[in-house]
Amino acid sequence: LKPASPASSARAGRALASRARASLRRGARMAAGKKKRKGAGGEAEEGEDGGSKAEGEKAESSAGASGGKKGKYRKDKPWDHEGIDHWKPVTIAQEDAPKGGLLLEESSFATLFPQYREQYLKQVWPDVKRVLGEHELKADLNLVEGSMTVRTTRKTWDPYIIIKARDMIKLLARSVPLPQAQKILEDETTCDIMKIGGLVHSKERFVKRRQRLVGPNGSTLKAIELLTQCFVLVQGQTVSIMGTIKGIKQVRRIVEDCFKNIHPIYHIKELMIRRELEKDPEMKNENWERFLPQFKKRNVQRKKVKAKKKAKSKDVFPPQQTPRKEDLMMESGEYFLNEQEREMRKRIAKYEEQKATSAERRRERAKVFEPPSAADAKAAKRRRREESSGGGGGGASSSKDGGGGGGGGGEESAKEMAERLRNKAAAKKSKKQKAPEDLLL
Repeated sequence: LKPASPASSARAGRALASRARASLRRGARMAAGKKKRKGAGGEAEEGEDGGSKAEGEKAESSAGASGGKKGKYRKDKPWDHEGIDHWKPVTIAQEDAPKGGLLLEESSFATLFPQYREQYLKQVWPDVKRVLGEHELKADLNLVEGSMTVRTTRKTWDPYIIIKARDMIKLLARSVPLPQAQKILEDETTCDIMKIGGLVHSKERFVKRRQRLVGPNGSTLKAIELLTQCFVLVQGQTVSIMGTIKGIKQVRRIVEDCFKNIHPIYHIKELMIRRELEKDPEMKNENWERFLPQFKKRNVQRKKVKAKKKAKSKDVFPPQQTPRKEDLMMESGEYFLNEQEREMRKRIAKYEEQKATSAERRRERAKVFEPPSAADAKAAKRRRREESSGGGGGGASSSKDGGGGGGGGGEESAKEMAERLRNKAAAKKSKKQKAPEDLLL
């Protein structure tokens, strides 16, 4: 090994000295920190034991100055004071927004709509764009996918309006008309779309209770709207509600109870009583339970239809067993045939049946062209004679023969028939040839 040069050994000595000095400084800082923490803890304990409030505050301030975890964030908040109302709704105007834009990124929402709403949405979509354009929002209608989309732009000045626009397209998809749906963009109006399809398992029971909620000619729904100051629309398996938060809660309770077999009229009565009590200032701090109706749940016993018992047969032996399909095929011999022979047999049977039906129809059509039998001909002749004798021809034959000609309904002779036809022809001729004086007006 080569011996180290004097320069390299000097550099190594200086590096070791600097490391030793750095470690000494680190140890001194750690000792000073421990001493300060102990001193702050001792002062805090003395403040607690002595009950001195000033000493406790001094210890907290010293802890904050020392950079503890709690003291780091305990700073005064000049914007938060006792006089501020945290629940006051915040209003924002277009003038309050910065010129460069309030939103940093684009937000968008999409919803699907049923096919029966496509025609209506195509008609009103220009109006939808106009309404949303007032708030600097964009709207798209995709008829291929059956979806509506709303999104923000760089000029959108209200950060919450995109949520309102999302609710608006949801209401449009649930058959709410546009003049009503656009009211959701107001600050005081909220909405709720209830799903009622799974509240009742039986489909028949679901339809009956949904109709009970609507009422005859929509009267029950109208009463609920007037008492809760909400817009309610029942469509399919959803109920769309628009109004204040208090009114929406009341309508939701009525709808849920209606599908639990509690009639809406009970809630309507209660709301009417509450409405009258609210007008009285003396009842403001009173308990209203004694005024509200208490409806007891009654279990109405319905008459069960008793199933009629079949009269027991007095036969000693049990009835003969119904033959199986295989038994019937064995009797006809079809069981022992293969598949092609069975198909051929079915086709032949079907052809024979069609042949018999067509022959029957052919016979029915040919009956029109068959000549009548002798008995039928005589009966028809007698019928015609009776009809003609009932007219004016009967008087001539009776005057010719006196009383003997009309004897007992015998057959008319050839002489009498010739006389009757002659008289009939003369009567027709006299009608055609009128006298000249009859033609004068």
